[in-house]
Amino acid sequence: MNDNDPRAGRLTPAGWLAIVVLLGFLVWSLWYAVRFWSALSGVDISVTGWVFIVFGVLVTLGLGGGLMALVFYSSRKDYDR
Repeated sequence: MNDNDPRAGRLTPAGWLAIVVLLGFLVWSLWYAVRFWSALSGVDISVTGWVFIVFGVLVTLGLGGGLMALVFYSSRKDYDR
């Protein structure tokens, strides 16, 4: 297909299947998280535990943002060809 084809932006059946599978994973992971979060109602997390949870989230977000910045920089400078 070329860029002028009106069907160029449509999803194929494989694309729709991928979306359905990913939505299924999302629903399953949310169900799993809610089920096990409610099972931990009697567990207390110490201040040190919260510090490490926050630290882990921040490091993960920083790493993801840094890698995305490198991908963007590489694309703009034509290093990925």
